[in-house]
Amino acid sequence: MSKQTKTSRPEPTLSFSESLIVLIAILCILGYLIIVKKQQPQAPLFIAFTLLAVYGRIRGFSWHTVMNGMREGLRAGVDPLVIFLSIGVLIATWIFSGTIPTIMYFGFKIISVKFFLPTVFIVCTLVGVACGSSFTTVSTMGIAFIGIGATLKINPGLTAGVIVSGAFCGSNISPLSGTTNLAASVGKISIYEHIKALMITDIPAWAICVVAYTILGLNSKNVSLNAVHHMMVGLQHGFWISGWALLPVVLLIVLAILQVPAIPSLGLGSLFAAALGWIHAPATDISTITKTIMMGYVAHTGNKTIDTLMSKGGISSMLTSLALIIFALSLGGLLIKFNIIGAIIGHLSGIVKTPGRATLATAVTCIGVNLVVGEHYLAIILPGQSFLKAFDNLGLKRKFLTRILNDAGAAVNAIVPWSVSGVFISGALQIDPLKFIPWTFFPFLVTILCVITGMFVKPDKQKAGQAANAAAA
Repeated sequence: MSKQTKTSRPEPTLSFSESLIVLIAILCILGYLIIVKKQQPQAPLFIAFTLLAVYGRIRGFSWHTVMNGMREGLRAGVDPLVIFLSIGVLIATWIFSGTIPTIMYFGFKIISVKFFLPTVFIVCTLVGVACGSSFTTVSTMGIAFIGIGATLKINPGLTAGVIVSGAFCGSNISPLSGTTNLAASVGKISIYEHIKALMITDIPAWAICVVAYTILGLNSKNVSLNAVHHMMVGLQHGFWISGWALLPVVLLIVLAILQVPAIPSLGLGSLFAAALGWIHAPATDISTITKTIMMGYVAHTGNKTIDTLMSKGGISSMLTSLALIIFALSLGGLLIKFNIIGAIIGHLSGIVKTPGRATLATAVTCIGVNLVVGEHYLAIILPGQSFLKAFDNLGLKRKFLTRILNDAGAAVNAIVPWSVSGVFISGALQIDPLKFIPWTFFPFLVTILCVITGMFVKPDKQKAGQAANAAAA
């Protein structure tokens, strides 16, 4: 008599309507607790993750599937998690070496109050293009500009919004950017064809931002030069202010040009800054340097404003952000494993019959993935893979798709409070996301422009015919 084999029960399939209800419920939980009740995102995300896991089990998914979904979600975020820790170290060592204080010092010399905001936006754009990383721009130039803005009595939320707009604009159009290269690879086109398509939306959005930030800056109140003078004197007395202290910035840009990945670049930039700081102050004990790497730099200048601004960084400063990202990625992993995201994207991709609908559906999906999963790479990959065939069938050039992936996928991640970018910005600049998001004009503008331009793109009938013939074959 043969042994009976125990067959595993098939996993359930959630319908579009059920998937949509689950997504809306999750967004309501997050929105109510984070936006209405003004709670930190960690607990709301943990609650949403736990409730979704229990719901999945009730619906018939095995605990093995639940755990696999969590693991797969976390696997996608390993690089960002290490980058977060590395940037925490970078901030601490760049203050120790005098790099960030030097940027602030020279910034006070060349920046006027009236033109502070547009200057910050333009500089952050250029640095973002040069290094290809919005995170690096925010964590280096951003911290310096936040300090200058505080001295000039400018709303910290406004200053942070300008920094983020410039950093993400620069990263968006940089051939060195990871998200820009990812979007081009998803569409299977060259990076330069992709960037040319981005210029159609990103340059007008950039120009509007310059005008808007200039107008806002002209309304800034005059500041007593005594406050600026005291800040400069305090920086000179408390830190090494020298052109040599800017060498870590040069190294980071060179590594970006050489296309060295982000994690080793940040590590080398941190170690070089620590070595530079030790060369300037050789009496510094090695245990002091390692403590700075772990706990962050603590300033003792006697100036309370400088001590507050320059006591930052370290591995420990990023741990709360890491907890948030872990819960967000775990939640996203379950949504993908239960095929909730797939059901909704599949429904949307099935109703795109015109270029305008295809553009809008892709943009909405990118925004939705950002809101629910919070991971900018997935906000590019999932919609890109899902709508690629639809764009081909409509005879639309793939650069129109990749443009949406960058504008509504990568850039929008900055204005989601619980996303990877939102959490990072909040931690690096030490500001509540809801205070800088309203002033972060670029992601809003570029998303609107990419949808509008998508309404007017003309399909290639020959390409559509080839796609139809290929599908028939």
